[in-house]
Amino acid sequence: GIPADSSNSIYVLEYGAADVGRIDAKTHELKVFYTPTPLSKPRRGDMDSMGRLWFAEFGANRIGMLDPAAGTIKEWEMPTPWNGPYMATPDRTGHVWSGAMLSDRVHRLDPKSGEMVEYLLPRETNIRRVFVQNSTPTPTFWVGNDHGASIIKLEPQD
Repeated sequence: GIPADSSNSIYVLEYGAADVGRIDAKTHELKVFYTPTPLSKPRRGDMDSMGRLWFAEFGANRIGMLDPAAGTIKEWEMPTPWNGPYMATPDRTGHVWSGAMLSDRVHRLDPKSGEMVEYLLPRETNIRRVFVQNSTPTPTFWVGNDHGASIIKLEPQD
């Protein structure tokens, strides 16, 4: 997981530990940010329009958000234990989506309220990379089903 921000600085999500590194594109300086939860195992993430990095915390069963301007990381716990979130990505409305490797669930987080909606998928899936289509009237979630040789499309009705 090495996403880049709008300035081409890169973020290294350290799956083997609990930290996120930022390498500044201009100065090449490395700054390390630590998640509040030990051994959170950060992995796969995306930047939002405000320059914040959203990422999965596989080992902590959480979604994490790094605000590089403030130098802080905030976490939101998944409603079901042992989900194993693999990736997190924001949509244009401010929600953040994640998929679980271990529980066949998709999650939509509203960071303002802290509410997390959980969608149970119809069959075993083992989610990895997740994609949000922002060009539809309501953001649409897409993911490949590693165990079912298919593609899943989730369109929230709320």
